[in-house]
Amino acid sequence: MNDAALHLLVALGVGLLLGVERERHKGQGPEREPAGIRTFALVALLGGLSYRVGGVAVSAVALAVVGLAAVAGYVASTDDDPGLTTEIALLVDFLLGALAQRDAALAAGLGVGTAILLAGRHRLHVLVRDTLSEREFHDALLLAACALIVLPLVPNHGIGPNHALNPGTIWRLVVIVMAMQGAGYVAVRTIGARYGLLLTGFLGGFVSSTATIAVMGRRAVKEPPMRRIATAAGIASSVATIVLLAAVVGAVSVPVLRAVALPLILAGVAAAGYAIAFALRAVRQPEPELLEPGRAFDLRVALLLAATVAAVLLIAGELNESLGRTGLIVGTAAAGFADSQSAAISAAALTSAGHATVTTAVVATLAALTTNTLSKAVLAAGLGKLRYALAVWPGLALILAGAWGGFAITRLP
Repeated sequence: MNDAALHLLVALGVGLLLGVERERHKGQGPEREPAGIRTFALVALLGGLSYRVGGVAVSAVALAVVGLAAVAGYVASTDDDPGLTTEIALLVDFLLGALAQRDAALAAGLGVGTAILLAGRHRLHVLVRDTLSEREFHDALLLAACALIVLPLVPNHGIGPNHALNPGTIWRLVVIVMAMQGAGYVAVRTIGARYGLLLTGFLGGFVSSTATIAVMGRRAVKEPPMRRIATAAGIASSVATIVLLAAVVGAVSVPVLRAVALPLILAGVAAAGYAIAFALRAVRQPEPELLEPGRAFDLRVALLLAATVAAVLLIAGELNESLGRTGLIVGTAAAGFADSQSAAISAAALTSAGHATVTTAVVATLAALTTNTLSKAVLAAGLGKLRYALAVWPGLALILAGAWGGFAITRLP
C-alpha cells in the first residue's frame, strides 16, 4: 500500500469514528440531525481527496461547500435550540481529512480526541454547570494564564552567578506546582472522602510534606485513636513529595532524573510500604472526616517555592563558583531544611547549565532530601509528641536508607 492510499484510509477512519459518535446522537424520525456516519465519512474523505487533487486551493473551495451545507442543515433544523456542535464537528472532520494527507498520526490523534470530546458532552455539561464552582473556574483560568500566556513570555536564559538563574525554569516550576496541587484537588473532589485521612495526607504531600506531617501530628495528639492512620498519612505525604521531586527535577534536567531515579524509587517504595503497613493496622479504626475542600491550588505556595528556588540558585551558583562541588552540596543541603524540591531543582538547573556534574547534582539532591527529612522528624516530635514521633521516625529512616542505598547501588562498578 502506497503512502497516498494509507493517508486517505486514515482520513476515512477519522470520519467513520466521528460519524459513529454523531450517529448515536442524531435521533430518529423527521427531527433527526442531518449528519451521521456516512456523511462524516464522506466529508473526511472529501477533505483528503481535495488536498490530494489540488492542494490548499481546492481544499479551501471544498471546505466552503461543506460549510454552506452545514449552514443549510442548521437553518433547516426544527429544534428550538439546535446548537452548532454537529456543524462545527463536520468542518473539523473535513480539516482532519485534509491534515491526514500531511501528518496521518497527528490527524488520527486529533480525531480520537475530538470523538472523546463529543462523546463526553453530558459529563462536561454536568461538570461545568453543577460541579465546578465559580472559585474553581477562576482557578482553572489562572492556571491556564500562567501556563499559556505568562510562560511563553518569560525569558529562557541564565542570569546571575554562573548564569545559574533561569527565569523560564523558575516559572515552569510555578506551573508544575500549581498543576500538581490542582490534580490533587480534583482527585479529592472526584473520589470523595471515603478514603479518609490517608488520601488527605498523600495529596497534602504535593503541597508540603513537612506541613502535612506536622498537621497529622497535631491530629494524633487530639485524637489518639487516629494515631496509626495519622502516621500512615504523614508517611504517605513523603511518597507524594518524592513523586513531585522527580517531576520537578525531570522538568529541569532529564540526565539528573535518570541518575537519581533508583534512589528515588527505593525511597518511594520504602515510604509507601511503611504507610501501607500502618494503614492496614488501622483499617478497623473509625474513618476520620475530611476537611471541606478549598481552592484548587494555592498560588502563594507555588510562588514561595519559586522564590526559594531562585534564592537557592543564586546562593548555590555563587558557592559553586567560589567553592566548586563542595559549595553546591553545602548550599543545597542547607536549603533542604526548608524545602527539598527547591534545593534539588537548583542542583539540576546548575547541571543543565553545565556548571555542575550529574553526580554532584545527585549527591546535592539526596543531601537536600536528608536535611528535609530531619526537619520532618523534628516537627513530628514537636507537634505530634513522642508516641507519634516514635511511629513516624522509622518510616523516615527507611526513606533515607532507600535513597542512599539506591545511590550506593548506582555507584557500584
